[in-house]
Amino acid sequence: MKKIVFLFILFSSGFIFSQELNAKVTINIEQLETLARENLEGFAEYLEDYLNNNKFAGDDWEGEPIDCNFSIFFTSAGNNQYGAQVVVTSSRPVYNSNQKSLMLKVQDPTWKFTYEKNQTLYFSPTEFHPLLSFLDYYAYLIIGLDMDSYEPQGGTEYFKKALDIAVLGSNSAYSKGWAFETSTYNKRGLVADLLRSNFQQFRIDFYDYHYNGLDVLNENREEAVKNIIKLVRNLDGIFDKINRMNVLMRVFFDTKHKEIFNYVKDYPDKSVLETLKKIDPSHTSTYDKGLEF
Repeated sequence: MKKIVFLFILFSSGFIFSQELNAKVTINIEQLETLARENLEGFAEYLEDYLNNNKFAGDDWEGEPIDCNFSIFFTSAGNNQYGAQVVVTSSRPVYNSNQKSLMLKVQDPTWKFTYEKNQTLYFSPTEFHPLLSFLDYYAYLIIGLDMDSYEPQGGTEYFKKALDIAVLGSNSAYSKGWAFETSTYNKRGLVADLLRSNFQQFRIDFYDYHYNGLDVLNENREEAVKNIIKLVRNLDGIFDKINRMNVLMRVFFDTKHKEIFNYVKDYPDKSVLETLKKIDPSHTSTYDKGLEF
């Protein structure tokens, strides 16, 4: 396996990674008043330390740290209560290249939490905390997606942990954004979809897309593109059986549509682009670019 070979090279070179995440946190506090801004002094570094130094996978992690970013835009503050919108992204290296593949791109519009300057952050994922549970949830989601790209359904353990957190959040005073909702995005809906039986083939195709698709593009481009297209065809097969507001499909295509288009735009059979327009209508303008010639 490619990842095992890569790890062997790292270990033989004396490099062993113990942390799962290489997280970068940025904050925008322009909308807040002075006192609220002062309370957030050092907040980004505080979160980075939490994300990068907790062992979310226990002592089992053997891969390189996963690059991820949390861009936090504060929208409200008062009495140590904060509201924010957050863009979360993560990526993984593409084997035998200098490229990276975007694995997650989510704009989470609803994050409410309390925070006092320099408060101690304890990792306790079985208890809901509006600040820390948000970070734990995304840590598990990021790790799970990374694992799914190297092993068929390899991220199940982490998706279950993320779902446990989402259930706790749904039953808390901070349920907005955690509970099942009809809005465009909610955290419980995303991981619940990842664990549903009707999306298990998608997760297997997700693995093939990366491990037998992107990772072998420089070795066998024809076979790689076939595995990329297989995911599209199989999604078309279940399209009529899933809710049009499905959170998983929206997040997947928001993350991957540009990458998918880049690899199928020159494919001789243009029906794959028509299929993408059908199952991902939000990005029709992107797919139309491949049908102009």
